[in-house]
Amino acid sequence: MRPNVIEQLIDAAPGSPVEEAMAARAALMQASQANYDAVLTPQDPGGLSQPLRFALAARVARLGGDSKLAAHYVAGGALAETDASWHDALMIAILRHVDLIATSPRDATQADIAALQAAGVPTGDIVRLSQLIAFVSYQLRLIAGLRLTGAAS
Repeated sequence: MRPNVIEQLIDAAPGSPVEEAMAARAALMQASQANYDAVLTPQDPGGLSQPLRFALAARVARLGGDSKLAAHYVAGGALAETDASWHDALMIAILRHVDLIATSPRDATQADIAALQAAGVPTGDIVRLSQLIAFVSYQLRLIAGLRLTGAAS
């Protein structure tokens, strides 16, 4: 069985406290990978293509301060943040929302959802976008905790 994304990013030494922690929480690790697959490579991506999902995930990871997780997402997607599409009104609205939710989720209001809708983002894609941001934020916290476990050893 292939290692899941978190295991790949942590790269724990055999028998280390981090490896033991991940093994003891095998169900959590499997669920995390299943969520990764569902959010990043879903059967029905809606209006958020896989390359776009990976590019947005890389942005969230960078905003969260994890360059290794960001690099993983950059390697997984072919869409660069410098592509012309990142400058159209729809993408600008999506990027503003990603930045807000990734850095200051408490500041988000119904007006922010309305701005996405006004830019033409369908409700289903707003939900998909929210799931993506939430999942990468979860990954950031889980990876940080695992790294702290390794640092404590």
